[in-house]
Amino acid sequence: ILKVFFSSGFCLKTKKEGGEKVFINVCQSESVPQAKDITEEELLKLLDSDDPFGFRVPMSIGEPHAELDKSGQGCTAYDVVVHPDFMEKMQNSEVFRAFFLSVTLEGLEDKYNTTLSREWLILKNRKCVGNLQEQTIRKQSKPQIMEMGDDGKMYPSQSLGGGKPLIQEMDPNRPLTKEEIKARGEEPEYRIVQEPAEGHPEFLVAEISLPQVKVGGTMSVDIGEDRILLQTRSNKYYLDIYLPYLLVQDDCAAQFNRKTRVGIY
Repeated sequence: ILKVFFSSGFCLKTKKEGGEKVFINVCQSESVPQAKDITEEELLKLLDSDDPFGFRVPMSIGEPHAELDKSGQGCTAYDVVVHPDFMEKMQNSEVFRAFFLSVTLEGLEDKYNTTLSREWLILKNRKCVGNLQEQTIRKQSKPQIMEMGDDGKMYPSQSLGGGKPLIQEMDPNRPLTKEEIKARGEEPEYRIVQEPAEGHPEFLVAEISLPQVKVGGTMSVDIGEDRILLQTRSNKYYLDIYLPYLLVQDDCAAQFNRKTRVGIY
């Protein structure tokens, strides 16, 4: 876990469904990962494509904090932090700024179960409302898939994904349609065992049968707070399951047995 030290950039004013004022302090910090560097034309083309979610902006969304507006009325403020490079891109591009603000409003609505107006206003004379709140972000996980060789020993899997961590903290996004899931691969057989069997588990074990996978490096596993997402490079298998418990992501690990072709997570 890393503490995020950030500075203000600009402030957005909107309101909740009931009319309460909401301010979103958009801030910047080197601690937040950079977004992929694309042009306005590439972003617009991507938004019009079959995969409009192919471009993601890493951001840290803080907890809501109660503040007072300039007239002394109560309001809610949120602090959202991005990398300075993307902040600069937003300041120079209306396209990127509008895209980011749309994504941010959706993210706040999903995270805090609220509804926000799309009639926003960027404040001209204030970079933030209230006191910016301290935030922490999770360090990017190291590769965690361990492969069991024919000798029974465990070896780190060699990823074919260009060094991308095979387990990483995952941001929530929209659920896929049945057609999208089918296009990404068939759902493998799996079972989830909890220990102890009754009551709240101390740990969960997911056993996923992957008979068409030969080596662990051809697949990736994303771990969310209550979600497991497994994908294979060849789109042979695709598994996206939600769990009735919150996972401790730092304690999650994965291994693949080449003999039984079973992944254990």
